[in-house]
Amino acid sequence: MPRLILLNGAPAVGKSTLARRYAEDRPLALVLDLDVLRRMLGRWREDPSGAGLRIRSVAAAAAREHLEAGYDVVVPQLVGRVEFIERLGSVAAEAGARFDEVVVLDGEESLVSRFAERTRAAAEPEHVEAHELLAGGESALRDWHGLVSRLARERPQAVTVACVPGDVEATYRALLAAIGIDPVRRVRP
Repeated sequence: MPRLILLNGAPAVGKSTLARRYAEDRPLALVLDLDVLRRMLGRWREDPSGAGLRIRSVAAAAAREHLEAGYDVVVPQLVGRVEFIERLGSVAAEAGARFDEVVVLDGEESLVSRFAERTRAAAEPEHVEAHELLAGGESALRDWHGLVSRLARERPQAVTVACVPGDVEATYRALLAAIGIDPVRRVRP
């Protein structure tokens, strides 16, 4: 059975890194990184909010098609609105796939440091854009951390994965265990 995995979490928590790592282990698994997809919309910066909503619709359609073909989909995205989470759950159900809602967590101070370091390094264009779009700076980042932490507590079907600072593989193994995949054999139960 294919899976649709939402990796929710505050900026710089490692969602995209975990999504890419998951795809490395699974043939034709699709990483639907909405920040990357949004950049493909013409003049998206003129209406970032509208572009975000539009790309969520595009991603839902792509996820449905890929799941129906029998392949896994991973969506690494900061989601503060429950409506999009529920939409992804519906897409998975309609495609006969399993939906894994995962919240990737890190401590607030660690997150602030990670975001600052990621912005300084600016390895990916979407990281620079995330910094530019984060109105309110550090205060807004702390607010996002609080929102994601609250969502993790309020959504009983969500599983949490704690970041292991500096150890992507350990965090990845924790993700696999949280969604019921043997992290050693990588076999679905």
